[in-house]
Amino acid sequence: MLFVTAMHSVWYSPQMENFYLSQTRFDHFPLDERLLASVREAGFEFCSRIQAETLPLALSGRDVAGQAQTGTGKTGAFLIAVFQHLLKNPLPEAQAGCVRCIILAPTRELAIQIARDAEELGKHTGLRSVLVYGGAGYEKQRRQFEQPVDVLIGTPGRVIDYWKQQVFTLKYAQAMVLDEADRMFDMGFIQDVRYLMRKLPPPTQRLNMLFSATLSQRVLELAYEHMNNPQQVTIEAESVRADNIVEHVYFPANEEKVPLLIGLIRKHKPFRAIVFVNTKHIAERIDDYLRGNGISSELISGDVRQSKREKLLKAFESGEFQVLIATDVAARGLHIPDVTHVFNFDLPQLAEDYVHRIGRTARAGASGEAHSFACEDTAFYLPEIEAYTGKPIPVEKISADLLPADLQRPQRVQRERAGQHPRDGKRPARRSSPPQRSSQGGSKPKVVAAEAPAPTSEVVRDGGADAQKRRRRRRRPPASSGSASGAE
Repeated sequence: MLFVTAMHSVWYSPQMENFYLSQTRFDHFPLDERLLASVREAGFEFCSRIQAETLPLALSGRDVAGQAQTGTGKTGAFLIAVFQHLLKNPLPEAQAGCVRCIILAPTRELAIQIARDAEELGKHTGLRSVLVYGGAGYEKQRRQFEQPVDVLIGTPGRVIDYWKQQVFTLKYAQAMVLDEADRMFDMGFIQDVRYLMRKLPPPTQRLNMLFSATLSQRVLELAYEHMNNPQQVTIEAESVRADNIVEHVYFPANEEKVPLLIGLIRKHKPFRAIVFVNTKHIAERIDDYLRGNGISSELISGDVRQSKREKLLKAFESGEFQVLIATDVAARGLHIPDVTHVFNFDLPQLAEDYVHRIGRTARAGASGEAHSFACEDTAFYLPEIEAYTGKPIPVEKISADLLPADLQRPQRVQRERAGQHPRDGKRPARRSSPPQRSSQGGSKPKVVAAEAPAPTSEVVRDGGADAQKRRRRRRRPPASSGSASGAE
C-alpha cells in the first residue's frame, strides 16, 4: 500500500510498484516506536519514491525542497519527518497557544486532507494537531489554542487572523512545512506566506520542508530565502507527464461542447468523473444540461460554503452522483479515489493547472482518462500545455455519434448549493417539494416559481398615492399662481 488519502486508503495495485513505490521500508529508518506503530497500524510497509528520497534528509535535520505530483505520498513524507523531529526534540512546559510546527496549505480541501492524514499517522505519538481554515467554525477553531499545539495545519488567511489576535505564538516553532508552494503563488497567497515565515525563529533553528508539483524559479527563491540551504529532491518527469493517463483532445465549436461532453459521458460511462471549467457560470450551465439529460451531477466552486463542499465531496465519493463539475478551486487538494475520467470542458490558462486537473484521475499509479476540449476560446492554450508536458496530446475526431441528437435543453435550475441565487446574489425561494430523482440518480431540472411576498398595507397606500399624483398631474390645467400651492 502507498498512502492514505483524505477519504479512503489508496490500495496497492501492480502499477504502483513501477511508478511510485520504492524498495525502502519504513522500519528501515530510525523512527520513534510510537510513530512506527502508527505507520504499521495504517498498513504502510514500503515508502513511495518521494518518501524514500526525502526522509533520509529530513530525519538527519536537512531542509528539503521536493517536487512530486500530488497523490505520490509527499504528505506522508513531511508528516513522518515532522512527527519524528518533534518527538526527538520535546519542548518541556509548553504553554497554551504555543505552536511547535506550522503546516500551510493553499486550499481548505488540502488542509483537511493533511489534518486527516496527521490524525492517522500521529495516532500513537501523543502529538496534538489542530486544523484551522476560513469559512467555518471560527470560535470553535479559536478554542483549540487554549492548550499547547504540536502541529498547526491551516490556510494562510485564517492562520494570520488568529496570529494577529495573539491567539497563539510561533516563538518556539521547531518545524515549518509549505505544501503546494506553486499554488500559493497562483492564488495570491505568497505575501501572507512570507508574512508568517518572518514570525518564525531563524531557519537554522527549525526543520523546514517545502513541497510543490513544480519547482519554478519563484518557488526556489522562496525556498532559499526562508529555509536553511534546502536540498532539492525531484521525482522524474514521468510523474509530471502522467504517462499512466490516456489523454485525448478534441477541437469542437463552442456550440458543440455541451453535446460532446454528454456524448462522451454516454459512450465511456465513467464510474466517477470530474468536469473542469474556467468559470462558475459555465459550471452552472453544464450542471443544468447534465441533470436535464439524465446524468447525476453536482458542482463545486469557490463561493460554496465549506460545510456544503465537504458534504458534496463525501456524497461524490460514496457514489451518490456520477459527475462533479469544478472550477480550479478543486484542481488541487482533492484526493478522491476511483476517479476514472477527467473532462477539461475549458482548457486552463496555465499549463501547470492542466497537469493538476488530469492528476485527479490515475491516483497513486492507477490508470485513467483525460478528455480535453480545445474550443474557439481556449485552443491557443494547447501549445503551452504540450510544451510543458513534453508530448503532444492525441487529437480525436468528433464523429456524429458523439453529438447526441436527442439532447434535452433544460430550463435554468434555482440553486441552493451556495445559499445564493445564481444571478442577483439573493437567497433563493425554498422549494415546495424535494427535487425528483431520475432513474440514474440525477435530479430532474425543475424551475420553481418563487411566490411574491404579499404587499403590506403601507406599500399599497404608497403605490396608490403615487398613482393618484401622476393622474392629477396629467389632468391638471396650466398652473396659476395659487393652484399649485393649493394642490400641495
